[in-house]
Amino acid sequence: MNKEKTAAISAVIYTGISLGIAVAFYLAAGLGRYDAIARFGGAAWVFILSMIITMPVVIPRVKSRQQQGENNN
Repeated sequence: MNKEKTAAISAVIYTGISLGIAVAFYLAAGLGRYDAIARFGGAAWVFILSMIITMPVVIPRVKSRQQQGENNN
């Protein structure tokens, strides 16, 4: 696999994870008495932080799985 494909697959995975976490936060904050702007701002903050956390975790895993797949072929 080439680097561009690895980067694209990784980006889809960690963006999806981060988006899921942010949506969960937004919905959980809706259970409290927070206004919409506070919920949206918090969800945006959670999205950014989860992107920072998941990027260095997901990329090496995708790269190693692709290398394992190439070695098995």
